[in-house]
Amino acid sequence: MERDIERYFVKKAKENNALAFKFSSPSNSGVPDRLVIRSDGSVEFVELKKKGEKPRPLQLQVFRILEVFYGQTVTIIDSKKQVDEYWRQRRGTS
Repeated sequence: MERDIERYFVKKAKENNALAFKFSSPSNSGVPDRLVIRSDGSVEFVELKKKGEKPRPLQLQVFRILEVFYGQTVTIIDSKKQVDEYWRQRRGTS
């Protein structure tokens, strides 16, 4: 379930000295699930999905705007394995 992946992601964020704020913007649909702030000051966006689920077209449109106009990448994660890989790439831990 997406909720399980999201809880796991937040747990791993804490283990890696990062904040993983739930990102909601009521007047702006399609924003990514999490705003991640790492101890080095970098900020990233993460969209968490249940296994095999893809972002909705509106989400993809928002993600593209973040990338093209603001230089921000949105990482899409749909498994605990991908959560581990995300943190391994950024902090050297799983």
